Amino acid sequence: MANVVRAALVQATWTGDTESMVAKHEEHARAAARQGARIIGFQEVFNAPYFCQVQEPEHYRWAEPVPDGPTVRRMRELARETGMVVVVPVFEVEQSGFSYNTAAVIDADGAYLGKYRKHHIPQVEGFWEKYYFRPGNSGWPVFDTAVGKVGVYICYDRHFPEGWRQLGLNGAQLVYNPSATHRGLSAHLWRLEQPAAAVANEYFVAAINRVGVEEYGDNDFYGTSYFVDPRGQLVGEPASDRHEELVVRDLDFDLVEQVRRTWAFYRDRRPDAYEGLVQP
Repeated sequence: MANVVRAALVQATWTGDTESMVAKHEEHARAAARQGARIIGFQEVFNAPYFCQVQEPEHYRWAEPVPDGPTVRRMRELARETGMVVVVPVFEVEQSGFSYNTAAVIDADGAYLGKYRKHHIPQVEGFWEKYYFRPGNSGWPVFDTAVGKVGVYICYDRHFPEGWRQLGLNGAQLVYNPSATHRGLSAHLWRLEQPAAAVANEYFVAAINRVGVEEYGDNDFYGTSYFVDPRGQLVGEPASDRHEELVVRDLDFDLVEQVRRTWAFYRDRRPDAYEGLVQP
């Protein structure tokens, strides 16, 4: 019997405030659950605008503790209500001066399983993230969820193959990649990098992008979120490049093992020859 997991993602427009943004995502999650989805993931810092388009101290107001902040607590209730695994990207404050771009992973019974902190932090026009975030220090966790082994890699991380590989080595079957990327900067990479990572590491990837223009800058987030399988093939059509959308797709997790047996990339790795890759 096939091990099919119905998975969901949301690409959303900014509403103007956290309360309505979180409420909107709750409704999307309930809609996904009605369609039979068992896991859902949201976009980068989903409960806030993409404030990193500017460098202003006022935007530290979006930060909250993980897992004890209000948004993650609310998402734990949502997971219990819907019976879905929920991937929750937020701006995390650990203590004064220690803030991270983080995603919490919540199991289908509402249990907090842990967090991933974004490793690679950009500092370029329109993406001034080093002003807000420290580099992640929580490793490359893969969470043993109700649907299988799930990892997270956040936005700019996707340009770095090392983390994709470590998630695969740690057993990931599905990796959520919540993002905020805009037209003209790296749009041509959006349909290249995640399918390439899915192939190289032989797992499913959920690529999530914001959509629309927000109040703190000119970035035009182009959506086109999608799921891609371990062969690098899109699972259904990508989402709109202009409009908010809930995407629900069936992922056959048995394909992960089939592809790993057929292509055998893990068998043929040569870690003994890669020493120079980690030299400073």
